[in-house]
Amino acid sequence: MDDSRPHVTVRSDDDRNVYLALLDDGTEAGGAYYRRRDGVVTFTHTKVSPEFEGQGVGSTLARGALDDVRGRGEQVVARCPFIKAYIERHPDYQDLLA
Repeated sequence: MDDSRPHVTVRSDDDRNVYLALLDDGTEAGGAYYRRRDGVVTFTHTKVSPEFEGQGVGSTLARGALDDVRGRGEQVVARCPFIKAYIERHPDYQDLLA
């Protein structure tokens, strides 16, 4: 079975207020943009480069960002439709909602 999905690492770039979806070669495949204040992360929009759409990059990005928020002990406001839909489809993240 050939899994052609790219390997994605998610990391927060706090200077740019974005969680980045990074490929092994360092390519930025997407980003989940946010505002962070007083323990609440407000996701404003998520963008995946067109050449990586439909390959699971967005879902990996959402999961990684939400896991990081949880690890920091913060809560989420999901203004971004993609993050909001991801949380609705994955009830284990609903406890993060502010």
